[in-house]
Amino acid sequence: MKTSRIARETAIIAANSPLSASRQTRSQLTATIRAFAAENVVNVAVKQEEQINDDSSSLSPLSSPGVSDIEDALVSSAPRKRKCEVNSPAATVMISPPRGPILKSEDGSPRKIKRGRRQPAKKIITDTGEVATHPPANWEEIYTAVQEMRRQVLAPVDTMGCESLAEDNRSPQDQRFQTLIALMLSSQTKDTTTALAIRRLQTSLPAPGLTLSNILSVTPAALNALIHPVGFHNNKTKYIKATATLLAERFNNDIPDTAEGLMSLPGVGPKMAYLCMSAAWGRTEGIGVDVHVHRITNLWGWHKTREPEETRKALQAWLPRQKWHEINHLLVGFGQTICLPVGRRCGECVLSTKGLCPGAVAPKKVSVVKRKRKMEVEGEGEGGEVKEEVDVVVKQETEDVVEDARGYSSR
Repeated sequence: MKTSRIARETAIIAANSPLSASRQTRSQLTATIRAFAAENVVNVAVKQEEQINDDSSSLSPLSSPGVSDIEDALVSSAPRKRKCEVNSPAATVMISPPRGPILKSEDGSPRKIKRGRRQPAKKIITDTGEVATHPPANWEEIYTAVQEMRRQVLAPVDTMGCESLAEDNRSPQDQRFQTLIALMLSSQTKDTTTALAIRRLQTSLPAPGLTLSNILSVTPAALNALIHPVGFHNNKTKYIKATATLLAERFNNDIPDTAEGLMSLPGVGPKMAYLCMSAAWGRTEGIGVDVHVHRITNLWGWHKTREPEETRKALQAWLPRQKWHEINHLLVGFGQTICLPVGRRCGECVLSTKGLCPGAVAPKKVSVVKRKRKMEVEGEGEGGEVKEEVDVVVKQETEDVVEDARGYSSR
């Protein structure tokens, strides 16, 4: 039988108290516990004062051996939830406006969101004994619908993607180098931030701007200051400097022309390598799978993978090769505008209304109801008391019904 921490500590306090030998009343036990707690508080205060009076080497927990980061010295505690009664006058209600236009039916009413069934790709063994992969049954319908939605909404990747950041007036060799640097900066960074960092390198470095020779000559501190807004800029500064040295020593001042050669560079993985091969060399040798492609294809039920590299192999097993290059650009823009990582806009997505997306969710509606109560008067004449109850704001949450492909509904 499990007992709570408070119950176990109470038992220890009661056992160690001087009154434990005799029978105690509830008031006596309460007084004992309070005295024990007060004594512990005094002891803790004394210990803390003794530690403060020690030498300066023991002031900070970071100075002790075995602690390398400030987060290691912090004690994590579970956040407390504040109770807020529904009938309390202090209760407030936050109403979130719709993020975008909700798809309407022919009569003008909002369309119902339908959750589709998972239809993943299947592996089969052919008559010759080879293993073949059959694509998901409805993948072409999903792909076409997403293409149509992407044509209607402009995404940041359409104007500030890594493929469009290289300067047109530079030599092909410099353009390839700028594309590689843009891809290295884009990891864990928004397209707008990456575009600003690349533009700063192109204009702030000595003429002719962002070239291999300038990256080799610039100091790490100056390079770090130029790319400071991007994520993990300290590590990326080291990777870019090391990559520039390798390009000058091993690749004749140009970027590698194979995916394997690109992946040999520090900080370059399969996603960057395959995207760089398509953008810089015009050869598509693999699918560049980032977090958007990995998340959305799993959301559609095309496969069940744990990491982007596993997703790349699963997609390349059945997706037509002519779509290997465009699927990254397509799904990145779709993930930036409609299928967001947080707060998916299923009410604006055609897939959710056609029952093609197994991950479709209904938006929550929050309504505010004000209840006005009557005043009551007790007594007669001037001596009567008037009791007035204030208005109370009540929070009510309702959720649209989501229908799956078989017609069943859920909330």
